[in-house]
Amino acid sequence: MLSIVIPTLNAERHLPRTLSALVNGAVRGLVREVIVTDGGSTDMTEAIADAAGAEFIRAPRGRGSQLAEGARHAKGPWLLFLHADTVLEGGWEEEVERFMERAGQGDVAAAFRFALDDLSPAARRLEMMVAWRCWLLALPYGDQGLLMSKRFYERLGGYAEIPLMEDVDIVRRIGRGRMHRLRARALTSAERYRGEGYLLRPLRNLSILTLYALNVPPRVLARLYG
Repeated sequence: MLSIVIPTLNAERHLPRTLSALVNGAVRGLVREVIVTDGGSTDMTEAIADAAGAEFIRAPRGRGSQLAEGARHAKGPWLLFLHADTVLEGGWEEEVERFMERAGQGDVAAAFRFALDDLSPAARRLEMMVAWRCWLLALPYGDQGLLMSKRFYERLGGYAEIPLMEDVDIVRRIGRGRMHRLRARALTSAERYRGEGYLLRPLRNLSILTLYALNVPPRVLARLYG
């Protein structure tokens, strides 16, 4: 039933855990295919995807382009978009199944609960901030995954093939009333937060979001983001 699309770029460090968490869904018959759309990796990403039985395809570099290309290849009636450094918590399969049964082919979407693989108090504070953002603004980011029917995805026009803010763009088109929150956690690598700081990185993300809301072009934001 479910096609899972994972964009990658030199993802060998995190991709094995991400793919391993999807095995139970495949065993249950929930996952029809896993599509890894790669933007030009030079590490072992392709070999890891092949070993896991995922379909590996190449796409123009840029998360929006890679996600859009993966969706075009997907054969399942439902799509789950997932980052390569995000691991779904055990039990995600049952919750996804229940959501799909309730939704049918309706125009709704869902995202997982944000969590970090870090035991520090700073990580817990950031998780709380993200939870408030999702509650107040109905604005999950791509590291929370995105689940919707392929029919709804196509009605929305799919992912914009832009280098940055592709997640915010599509969530805004989904709309607050059609975005649902799942209880299962999407556990994302905290490596970048530990490297850049739990204060600096969120502030930079907020700055980029503000500039995007002011209609600064995504290609400019991508250069600023690095």
